[in-house]
Amino acid sequence: QVQLVESGGGLVQPGGSLRLSCTASGFTFSKWWMYWVRQAPGKDIEWVAGISSYSVASTYVDSVKGRFTISRDNAKNTLYLQMNSLKSEDTAVYYCAKDKEGSERGQGTQVTVSS
Repeated sequence: QVQLVESGGGLVQPGGSLRLSCTASGFTFSKWWMYWVRQAPGKDIEWVAGISSYSVASTYVDSVKGRFTISRDNAKNTLYLQMNSLKSEDTAVYYCAKDKEGSERGQGTQVTVSS
């Protein structure tokens, strides 16, 4: 049974940083592309970033390029998202997911960017 457990969210001021983590189990983590997706209040799920199975390639939505970095540790079955220079529009529930659409995702962690 696939399990994805996110952590690391919180309240941060604009310009601040957070590092999200996601621990995976129930599948062979190292064989999958993995993604971070987010959902802001009243909006659809939005893909944020993705990383290939052995970290050779990564990809980002334009709005976070240069500010967010996705990474993974296959030995620990863990996915990360380093978020710098946070903006109010980054406020959302962040999920790690096995697909870009977020159809198979964890329970999420809330990120609130506010002064």
